[in-house]
Amino acid sequence: MNIHEYQAKQLFAQFGVPVPPGSVVTTPEDAKTAAEKLLTAGHRRVVVKSQIHAGGRGKGTFKSGLQGGVKVCSTAGEVFERAKAMLGQTLVTKQTGPDGRVVGKLLIEAASAIKSEFYVAVLLDRALSRPIVMASTEGGMDIEEVAAKTPQKIIREVIDPAIGMMPYQARKLAAGLGLKGDLINAAAKLLLGVYKTSWECDAGLVEINPLCLVESADGKDTVMAVDAKIGLDDNALYRHPELQAMRDLGEESPLEIEASRHSLNYIKLDGDIACLVNGAGLAMATMDIIQHYGGSPANFLDVGGGASKEQVTAAFKIILSDPHVKGILVNIFGGIMDCNVIAAGIVAAVRETGLKLPLVVRLEGNNVQTGKKTLAESGLTIVSGDSMADAAQKVVKAVEK
Repeated sequence: MNIHEYQAKQLFAQFGVPVPPGSVVTTPEDAKTAAEKLLTAGHRRVVVKSQIHAGGRGKGTFKSGLQGGVKVCSTAGEVFERAKAMLGQTLVTKQTGPDGRVVGKLLIEAASAIKSEFYVAVLLDRALSRPIVMASTEGGMDIEEVAAKTPQKIIREVIDPAIGMMPYQARKLAAGLGLKGDLINAAAKLLLGVYKTSWECDAGLVEINPLCLVESADGKDTVMAVDAKIGLDDNALYRHPELQAMRDLGEESPLEIEASRHSLNYIKLDGDIACLVNGAGLAMATMDIIQHYGGSPANFLDVGGGASKEQVTAAFKIILSDPHVKGILVNIFGGIMDCNVIAAGIVAAVRETGLKLPLVVRLEGNNVQTGKKTLAESGLTIVSGDSMADAAQKVVKAVEK
């Protein structure tokens, strides 16, 4: 589950990570009031930041023609005008795709006097099965580009989850960023707070880009999280009702929301062949083999290892809600799953939805013969696939007709 920048900064603040003062607003009037408070408090400039679940907001373009979803202003009146131009408008960035996202919230924040920009992230290294803290002097840039062109500028610390991030590791990273003197201790404290945020919130990714060296009001240099991105592990949300409350359904696909209500893992893609599979690995292999034979997958849909007849029916309804779908491939390996349960669900779903699209089903594993018999005796037009390759070729061919 993704959360907004302002929510990520709220979590950072709880764990002692310095963030700029600011507040979230939903109207131009509230934006003006928030800006007035910051300017009265002595801040010289205020930044207006669109709150959507996508990066590249500063370089994005509103469909109204306005350039940039992040604007620095000098007066409360200017903030009002910027907020008026952004709220309710669709912002298109490199991460939103051409459809963009409607901006419903703005973060009105004190604009920091930035002297240097860094990059910091906490993520799971799957090869090591441990969290790592990653940092770079190349803040503000696309980290993938940095990794490709100047990998030596990325420094890493592997964390032992049994003891957490140690102060010496935080100081080592701070020194690696070129910080000196008191700034090393300040940065180390911030980094420890960032790691604690990640650990305590069960985050899959925590990213600050940029982490900034800024000049504070008293003229001293300090470090601050000027941006913030946190992705939470869906499987751990049951432990965090306060984090579940941060979910913004307006930022999610309606089909993905519906899938989550039935405990289905669904992600919409751009193709025209829908997939219904049990298991994430098998789902990815299924999408790959569709692509291999010239097709294009319309979704990732994992019904899990113990799907019920009702879940299968719900999955079909979600698939058919996508107008781009021209064919469906069901690929089930019955380990825990009973193939006949899936077969009964398929028959019920086809009858209930009045399915007219080509449907190819490949079943293998637990109780497969009974499942195939259920499909064969249903009287429905269901094409059987003897293997993944055979099923993929059949559905691609059916969609091409």
